[in-house]
Amino acid sequence: QVQLVESGGGSVQAGGSLRLSCAASGYPSGYCMGWFRQAPGKEREAVASRSSAGGITYYGDSVKGRFTISQDSPKNTLYLQMNSLNYDDTAMYYCAAAPSCLDLIRKRRNYWGQGTQVTVSS
Repeated sequence: QVQLVESGGGSVQAGGSLRLSCAASGYPSGYCMGWFRQAPGKEREAVASRSSAGGITYYGDSVKGRFTISQDSPKNTLYLQMNSLNYDDTAMYYCAAAPSCLDLIRKRRNYWGQGTQVTVSS
């Protein structure tokens, strides 16, 4: 059974940084892992993804150059380092896993965590 547990969310002022963590277990090897976010009244959007071997990463246009996705494989933990946060980054952030990164980005066959809230004040 796939389990994804996020942590690290919180409140921060604009310009600040946060690091989200996702403790993952029970997923098959080779799965793509990533982060999504959803603000009130908006669609859930892909923020970043990372292939199982780490060779392919994806970043949404709004976070390129500010967010970095990484993975500690021995600990089965996925991270999202978020720098230069702004008000528009305020959202619930979700960890996700899927058989491929294409599946992940298109939200097909995704496993989801429960989410962690990020609130950025201006």
